[in-house]
Amino acid sequence: MTAMLAIFRRELAAYFATPVAVVFIVIFLVMSGTLTFTLGGFFARGTADLQPFFSFVPWLFLFLVPAITMRLWAEERRLGTIELLLTLPVAQWQAVLGKFLAAWAFCAIALALTFPLVITVNVLGNPDNGVIAAGYLGCLLVAGAYLAVGSAVSALTRNQVIAFVLAVAVCFLFAAAGSPIVTEFLSLRVPMLAEIARGLSISDRLGGFSRGVVGLRDIVFFAAFIGFWLFANGVAVDHRKAD
Repeated sequence: MTAMLAIFRRELAAYFATPVAVVFIVIFLVMSGTLTFTLGGFFARGTADLQPFFSFVPWLFLFLVPAITMRLWAEERRLGTIELLLTLPVAQWQAVLGKFLAAWAFCAIALALTFPLVITVNVLGNPDNGVIAAGYLGCLLVAGAYLAVGSAVSALTRNQVIAFVLAVAVCFLFAAAGSPIVTEFLSLRVPMLAEIARGLSISDRLGGFSRGVVGLRDIVFFAAFIGFWLFANGVAVDHRKAD
């Protein structure tokens, strides 16, 4: 655990040692606020909740999270430091998990900085803060799911641009899997695939959290999803560390 925490601290500090942290956080806060109050119709709805915010988070993370993960392993491989990292007294799973948790903590910080939205909705009305807390938990799990995908993709290439594009593409598939367009198309042709698509939809899973329902099935889904992609990350690192 000491080795994993050392990697965690190293990676988290690396975000704030470069403009990446400031750029990501500023873009996320500006975009989330703008979409919530304009396209989300925060005031026009006349309801004291953060549903507009939660509905846009998966799509914001779709582009911003891969921008974080694209450097996790691709940069290590490009610079040739991955060999040095893995020759240290650090187990491979510790390196994978340490990098992932650092990126997840960074996303948690970005989410926490949206607290003015919570203050605003409490000033304007009498919301159920338990529902809001559940929504934030769902957003954090969505970020973790995208981070796990992005980390695995980053381990496959030394080019950060390719890692970003591939991560966006894969995350988009899981974000849009439960959309009406996709499910209706599949229902007319392969009904079984339509059910599978709904089950794998990250956006649909977040919908339950944003309504205040913290379901065991959704928790298990995110845990299994993140675990699978972290396992794939470890396999990719193991097979390509010598490239």
